[in-house]
Amino acid sequence: MLDRTKCTLFSGGHRGVESAFGEMAEKWGIKEVNYSFIGHKVERNSNIQNLSDEELARGDISMELASKMMNRTYYEKRKIRKVLQLIFHMVNSGHQVFVVGTIMADDTVKGGTGWAVELAKLFHRPVAAFDQSRKEWFAWKEGKWQEAQPLISHETFCASGTRDLTPEGRQAIEQLFADAFGTP
Repeated sequence: MLDRTKCTLFSGGHRGVESAFGEMAEKWGIKEVNYSFIGHKVERNSNIQNLSDEELARGDISMELASKMMNRTYYEKRKIRKVLQLIFHMVNSGHQVFVVGTIMADDTVKGGTGWAVELAKLFHRPVAAFDQSRKEWFAWKEGKWQEAQPLISHETFCASGTRDLTPEGRQAIEQLFADAFGTP
């Protein structure tokens, strides 16, 4: 088992999945860092690290490239660009990436959560997704999603996901922490 006192969760503190991960980190005594920026609304205010425009810019990417990778259309809106930049910092800080949401038919993950997944793939990070509609965990291995029971196995990890967390999604997050760290 990992030494929980040496572990850090990197997230964004949004309602739903990110707040649930933060609550579990607090319950298990794991350090938590929530990246944000001025004017960005978060639900979980613990350990907020507001990134400057200069820091955010380090995670900049062409909106055209992001649209292509996600099989969606993202426009040059300032807020979505900042959110994608923020997600870059979350993924860049954590060795493992855990998300909760919906895996789409084209193997992307729905919403901004999908950007965390695409960056994890790009950075060759272990990535696991709990698909709330199928009520199971999947890991990205050998170029496809495969059923898997993930384990937090690195001292730094990142979490992202839907704002519409189901009871099954919450239970999956709690079990992930219990499997890695035992009793809180």
